[in-house]
Amino acid sequence: MTTVFDPLRLAAVALDVLASGRAAPDAIAARQKTRLAHLLDATVRGSRLYRERLQGKTPATLALSALPVLDRAELMARFDDWVTDPQLKLAELRAFTADTQRIGEPYLGKYLVWESSGTQHQPGVFVQDARAMAVYDALEALRRSAPRPLQRWFDPLLLAERIAFVGATTGHFASMVSMQRLRQLNPFMAQSLRCFSILQSPSALFDELNAFAPTVIATYPTVAALLADVAAQGALHFAPREIWTGGETLSAAVRRHVEQGLGCTVRNSYGASEFMSIGWECQHGQMHANTDWLILEPIDAQGQPVPPGQVSHSTLLTNLANFVQPLIRYDLGDQITVHPERCECGSSLPVIEVQGRRDDPLLMAGLDGHLVTLLPLALTTVLEDDAGVFDFQLRQQDDHTLVLRLDPHGADAAAAAARCRNALEKFAVTQGLTRLRVMTELGRPVTRGRSGKPQRVVAKMQRKHR
Repeated sequence: MTTVFDPLRLAAVALDVLASGRAAPDAIAARQKTRLAHLLDATVRGSRLYRERLQGKTPATLALSALPVLDRAELMARFDDWVTDPQLKLAELRAFTADTQRIGEPYLGKYLVWESSGTQHQPGVFVQDARAMAVYDALEALRRSAPRPLQRWFDPLLLAERIAFVGATTGHFASMVSMQRLRQLNPFMAQSLRCFSILQSPSALFDELNAFAPTVIATYPTVAALLADVAAQGALHFAPREIWTGGETLSAAVRRHVEQGLGCTVRNSYGASEFMSIGWECQHGQMHANTDWLILEPIDAQGQPVPPGQVSHSTLLTNLANFVQPLIRYDLGDQITVHPERCECGSSLPVIEVQGRRDDPLLMAGLDGHLVTLLPLALTTVLEDDAGVFDFQLRQQDDHTLVLRLDPHGADAAAAAARCRNALEKFAVTQGLTRLRVMTELGRPVTRGRSGKPQRVVAKMQRKHR
């Protein structure tokens, strides 16, 4: 099978990533300016949607702040006009991502395709070519994973590592697609790279991980915290050296709990379907944004710039790597704080804090009298994949009862509620719950935070590690 990979492009980008890691702020700004000019030129030539929105203006003469802000809803509604390759059609891409047997398969022989969750009211479809993947690959390899120098000298190809991805494996999600691609690019590592589904029962997941004994686990903070709990009970029979977390907010308390419980290093990152490698942690534990390949604009509720040191209402993203599906001043919806101080690590890339997804694990009554942990990413995946519902809030009432809030009214809402109830009840059986009661609140708006994103899974009380 062909893979979406350009080794020459990767080599060129890798050299630039190495050079810009310690470059002065002016040099980073110059890279941004040049790359933005190239992106705008390609976008105006190839995207009907952007040509319409710019209304004949010449982007090269405009400041970035003068360009229009676009969100996912508008872009997905105009997908075929948005992309710069006329071969890309949303209906055909939806059919492609509906087939789980094709996860990681190049689309049209030259594109990687991944779908996102529905935290912005609807799922997204994102297309990457070899040019964009070379940037993500270089950033992941050279910044995302801090090397352990002595071990890397003796094992440069990671032959001694067993890497486990623990997450949602049933869809064309960025992490899952990337793992499949990595296995295709490195067949000799196929047995040392494995994916484990969070939709299976906790006991089955722990049995599989114990059998594989990974040295590195890539997963969500809530899953990492659960693994630390299991290790404290003596039920985890391996000792990972590193935990790579992402996809949710990692609090200082959860980090300490995982590091102490598993006795390993935790490496956190910040990424999105719109740009896989937005931020990475340096050896000082600070999150740096890859602003040589993207532009982040923190904004307030009125869309005005937020000064350094202040939490934003949302963030605009400009992806300087993807020319096929241009993202220019795209409303990412995330709240970030850009710190004005330079990091002690020596990098001039800005330090950011991210207030991301904060869904709760739920502790429910199990068949054997013990509490069973339902992971929030598993619950949202079930409702999205099996019920086709993306705008909801699931609130725990007690150890047997969940309250599902849906915004729509009428027959559509009742049908959606029935699908959700059926999906959740089936999932409860696989997780070993005694019984599950799902109550519904229809026609009531889903409560949203300042960023506009809801907390979609809410426990009856906060867990001790949050």
